Amino acid sequence: MPQLDTSAWPPQLIWLAITFIALYFILVRQAIPRIGGVIQERRNAIETDLGAAQRLRSESEQAVAAYEKELAEARARAHALAEENRDRLTAETERERSKTEGELGGKIAAAEKEVQRMRDQALASAEELATEIASDIVSQLAGVSVTKADAERALARVARGKA
Repeated sequence: MPQLDTSAWPPQLIWLAITFIALYFILVRQAIPRIGGVIQERRNAIETDLGAAQRLRSESEQAVAAYEKELAEARARAHALAEENRDRLTAETERERSKTEGELGGKIAAAEKEVQRMRDQALASAEELATEIASDIVSQLAGVSVTKADAERALARVARGKA
């Protein structure tokens, strides 16, 4: 076997050194810089992506804050509108109630006047009827003809005596 022949070792060692040095320079000059460049590009891409992610995160936090602010403002506007509508409806209801109470008060007053008129009319009719009945009773019992004026005076005296 030629590898074990000690006389072939010096040329083998020289070729080994030449090959090793050539491979070393190829690796140092071309492969390692390319690998380093790829690693640096990946590092730069990762840093860019992390920066973009951080920027997007801060933008989303700002968007959430703006959304919450708008939501709070919308709730406040809705609350204000609800209160305004409630106040307006309360005022309208109060106006309608006052108007209805006024109308009902007028109707009640008119009805009371009508009742009073009818009562007065009934009392007048009752007095007239009492006068006629009294004159008829006196005519039938005593046989005396009594005028309407005499009967009215007699009833008036009786009424004053009771009062």
